Amino acid sequence: MLAEPADQLRLLDLAALDLQVAQLEHRRKSLPELATIQQLMAERASLLESQVAAQTRLSDAQADAQRVEEDLAPARERLVRNQKRVDDGSIGDPRSLRGLTEEIEHLTGRIAKLEDDELDAMQVVEDLTAEVEQLTTQRKELEDRIRGLMAKRDSQFADLDKELAERRTEREAHVRLLPAPLVATYERLSARTGIGAAELKDRRCTGCQLEANLADLRRYAAAAPNEVLRCEECDRILVRTKESGLPE
Repeated sequence: MLAEPADQLRLLDLAALDLQVAQLEHRRKSLPELATIQQLMAERASLLESQVAAQTRLSDAQADAQRVEEDLAPARERLVRNQKRVDDGSIGDPRSLRGLTEEIEHLTGRIAKLEDDELDAMQVVEDLTAEVEQLTTQRKELEDRIRGLMAKRDSQFADLDKELAERRTEREAHVRLLPAPLVATYERLSARTGIGAAELKDRRCTGCQLEANLADLRRYAAAAPNEVLRCEECDRILVRTKESGLPE
């Protein structure tokens, strides 16, 4: 392939722009906030799962406490009614009185048991309420931190995207100045090597950083100025400059 030396030098400018674009894209994908956000989002998911589980246990405990209260209310009412009948002397039959007295004793024991159950249920509700509130607070604090990191990430994204757009606009302008066959070869090589062209500087390819051997250097020196050279090691387009260090 042939290309004017000036076009080959412009190709180095294009390669430099592509390197800048690649570096900016890498920075965009490698922001420290991204990994931190991902980690915190996993923590949030775990925290949310714990919160839902605690809320479910709290709902169950509240239902248990409500059932105990529902059992207590009629038992207390019945005890009051029975005790009143005993106290007012309205029951003259000894057997009926004994039966009522025994029922009062049974109700008293049942109420005592239900009141103990109610206290236990209320304690469970209190403990679970505190746990849910704590988990809710932790989740909100975590979400505030995530939102802060996302805002910082988005700000950096905006700066990087602006710079990327500028570099890509410059790239388009450079491409328009170059011969289409040279650009096509460069793009094909870039797809394989990352950057499709490199300068030969101080006898070394700046793409793969390997020094050319003497035979290759002599061949490079003997090639016509408009001949497009390729690095023997990495296959990139190799552009000669005044700093190539080629033998006379």
